Amino acid sequence: MKINHRLWGAGLLALLLFTATPHVKAQTPAQPVDLTIATEKAINSVVYIKVTINSKTQMVDYYDPFEDFFGDFFGRGNGGRSQRRVETPKRQGAGSGVILSADGYIVTNNHVVEGADELQVKLSDNREFKARIIGLDASTDLALLKIEAKDLPAITVANSDDLRLGEWVLAIGNPYGLTSTVTAGIVSAKARSLGTRQSIESYIQTDAAINPGNSGGALVNAKGELVGINAALYSQTGSFTGYGFAIPTSIMNKVVADLKEFGIVQRAVLGITGTDVSAYIDQQREKGNEPDLGTVTGIYINDVVEGGAAAEAGMQSGDVITAIDGKPLEKFGEMAEGKIRRNGRSIGQPPTG
Repeated sequence: MKINHRLWGAGLLALLLFTATPHVKAQTPAQPVDLTIATEKAINSVVYIKVTINSKTQMVDYYDPFEDFFGDFFGRGNGGRSQRRVETPKRQGAGSGVILSADGYIVTNNHVVEGADELQVKLSDNREFKARIIGLDASTDLALLKIEAKDLPAITVANSDDLRLGEWVLAIGNPYGLTSTVTAGIVSAKARSLGTRQSIESYIQTDAAINPGNSGGALVNAKGELVGINAALYSQTGSFTGYGFAIPTSIMNKVVADLKEFGIVQRAVLGITGTDVSAYIDQQREKGNEPDLGTVTGIYINDVVEGGAAAEAGMQSGDVITAIDGKPLEKFGEMAEGKIRRNGRSIGQPPTG
């Protein structure tokens, strides 16, 4: 059966218009910009977060094969199953955070502070404060903290959508406990999806060195403005090998605002599962098929949730979204805020298998 691959664009109605790319004369690359001013402007807005998880006693399931055998042999067994009391050791960790307001709101990664019993924040001037968690959002790996302080050096937040590939950026944080460390690189990709446990992914990829302890720190542009929250690195060794990833401020702003007001993040339901058009084409070619979607960019819709917004708009499996509100879409990561969780599963995740 032939599937009608329809293209959805501009407000999910208009078709994508293909235009020829004008010839652009090659230019000599500019010299690297002076990043000292950006560093001085942003470095005091990045904090060191010390995390303590206290020792806890909990009951865990336990299986004893000898009890299973002899209990059954004498007719009084319970299959060898029982529970035992286990005490977990006290643990400590560390990460980074970014001051968003002069009155003490700080953004960091969810994975830095999740499960913490105590949080201690150390500023660049060595002052220390106890912090409390305002809200956590595992879907984006972001968390909002609060310390009781005034006149703090809040960072200036920029629009990450304005970033361009090749643009210089700085990663500021506390890798390996080395506080106020600055590394430089360029934006090497945008809207990158890594297929991690987060259900919302649209990372800024950079070759500015990001290592353990940088999590929750700042990615800033050449003006010293925040464009992302450093969150992950791609490595087979556990340390930096050339690729780091930051959560863009376009996502952070929404999450922080909701956590501050509601304590949770409120999201709308689009009601689709899908993947990048390019990934779908590759999958089909591996099966010996040669799909003709009319485009090589955009989002291929795998399934539409019955009763959802997409279904009500008339979308069907096999359709392709090329733009929303006139903004072209090239890959699924650009629809990050459309990915939500419904009935315990992710809506908007690329299909598996």
